[in-house]
Amino acid sequence: MLIRKEEPKDYKIIYSVVKDAFDSAEFSDGNEQNLVNELRKGEAFIPDLSLVAEIEGKIVGHIMFTKATVGENTVLVLAPLSVLPEYQRKGIGISLIKEGHKIAKKLGYEYSIVLGNPKYYQKAGYLTADKFGIMPSFDVPNINFMAFKLNKDASDIHGIIKYAKEFGID
Repeated sequence: MLIRKEEPKDYKIIYSVVKDAFDSAEFSDGNEQNLVNELRKGEAFIPDLSLVAEIEGKIVGHIMFTKATVGENTVLVLAPLSVLPEYQRKGIGISLIKEGHKIAKKLGYEYSIVLGNPKYYQKAGYLTADKFGIMPSFDVPNINFMAFKLNKDASDIHGIIKYAKEFGID
């Protein structure tokens, strides 16, 4: 498996991968593929943190991290993470997360935030975000709002997360 930065020539395929991945997802608004396209156009987009997983030249997974803020601090939001249904449960998603974390740390980011299934994201080291003083700006079960400290020496942060406007969360 090759994990690499996405390229413009990949956008159509990524759109399909994200759509197919979320068609069978337990929680989905059906708009994740359009969110990816909108995030690419926004100020929160980080090209180095939009990655694809390839197997034998076929894109089978995608992950995107974008900027958000908690108080005066810039953090990352992991969303969405997509793996084609027939390639799920093979470690591709976790590999995309780990590679994204490695790049994010090199770029100087200290925290990654995710809204998702705790059983899955805890495998990648995510803990409930309240343990770090990070709170959601919307009503969500505490267990589903998680954070990962990318740098063990990261400064403590406290506050409510403000997502990129493309997420439509105020």
